[in-house]
Amino acid sequence: MSERNPHPIRRIVTGHDAKGKAKVLIDAPATNVKSSRPGQFSTLLWCTDDAPAAMPVGEDAEDMGERKLGTYPPERGTRFMIAEYPPGNVPRRHRTETIDYIIVLSGQIEMDLDEGEMVTMGPGDVMIQRGTYHAWRNPGPEVCRMAFVLVDGQPLGLGDPIRRGEGVGGRVPHG
Repeated sequence: MSERNPHPIRRIVTGHDAKGKAKVLIDAPATNVKSSRPGQFSTLLWCTDDAPAAMPVGEDAEDMGERKLGTYPPERGTRFMIAEYPPGNVPRRHRTETIDYIIVLSGQIEMDLDEGEMVTMGPGDVMIQRGTYHAWRNPGPEVCRMAFVLVDGQPLGLGDPIRRGEGVGGRVPHG
């Protein structure tokens, strides 16, 4: 879907020039935005390929925020993104083989788990999600903006998680 995010995210990336001097390499709106449903956006800000993460010196290093990724981070890597859920969104139940660090930045969100268990989160709330089935539902009157860091995890051997290379709902994401 080619819908534009009405709430662009300013992305500032620091690094070093060829002489090792610290500097801002990027200071611009993040452009790696996906929308699978009206009003719902995911903006990739950065990813890593391994731990410890590579941090090449120089102004021509790869912009790791421009990678085209599915739901998962790179194998043994991380994926840092901001997601927005509009009021009344239709939740999609899914699970990934990742540990997710989640922070609600604004708005309110409900996360449905197994057997009717639900958690409500608001601004400043933090969740560490460890490969659980869940669905995000925004019951509020405003967009809910959340920060996610997904860390590649070892398979749990439970259920039917999203496979690497697929997006939520089983579709391969594009652009």
